[in-house]
Amino acid sequence: MKLEAVAYYNGTFGLPEDIKAPILDRAFYFGDGCYDATYLLNGKIVFLEDHLDRFYNSMRLLRINPPCDRERMKELFDQVISMYEGDSGFFYMQCSRGTGRREHAFPPDMKSNLMILLESASLTPPDQTFQVVTAEDKRFLYCNIKTLNLLPNVLEVTKAHEAGADELIFHRGNVVTEMGHSNVSLIVGDKYMIHPFDDKILPGVAAKRHLCVLAGTVGLTTVEREFTLTELMNADEVIISSSGTLCNRIVTVNNIPVGGKAPEAFKALQKAAWDELYAYCGITNQNTGI
Repeated sequence: MKLEAVAYYNGTFGLPEDIKAPILDRAFYFGDGCYDATYLLNGKIVFLEDHLDRFYNSMRLLRINPPCDRERMKELFDQVISMYEGDSGFFYMQCSRGTGRREHAFPPDMKSNLMILLESASLTPPDQTFQVVTAEDKRFLYCNIKTLNLLPNVLEVTKAHEAGADELIFHRGNVVTEMGHSNVSLIVGDKYMIHPFDDKILPGVAAKRHLCVLAGTVGLTTVEREFTLTELMNADEVIISSSGTLCNRIVTVNNIPVGGKAPEAFKALQKAAWDELYAYCGITNQNTGI
């Protein structure tokens, strides 16, 4: 019997609400782990190798022992997909350091715990626009690691929603970093501009591996450099991107209109992103409205 949502934890498959994890999993009391997330589309995990690269790199940077090698990981993913009733959805993977007493220091040989989740969800339509607010970036400097420590993001995104916004843009002083759960980038003239992929932002797969490359195919030059809130407010286009939101327009920041001055360049970049996705997933004859 196919399931409407499928979860996995250390060898057990089933419905998410039926899967149990030990209370001594270090994810519970330290947030000691990492994760990655993408989508299933047409029965295929979107940009799987890119996400596995980042997932295993996060484990390496956190000194977490991988639960298995990449080939075995893919086998587990296939098993999860085989139990799922749909052919599209949200695909999540998480690895905690392991199970043990609550002690800050960890033994180097600790066996990690693996969790996988697949549930119904859709990509953001290309014509959806975003209204955002700004917030001072008070997070620590491990933002390049996709850790489970997301409380600052959770608090600020909730505040943004309470203010009627869709998302938020973090900044350190006057320098823009990233968003609550997305990357922010700009089109300025013939340049596609994004913050350097250092320890202040997450190397988003959609941005780093795809938009930064696709920009060159539509006549834009990718520039990785810090930019200010002032530059963002004056940019020709302001773009939000993530695994679920490939390339969409931000139209207001703190209720002030932004972007909208380079529609042809934006549409070309957005179309390139969707064309690449559909080609990857073997989807033809799609009308995205782009």
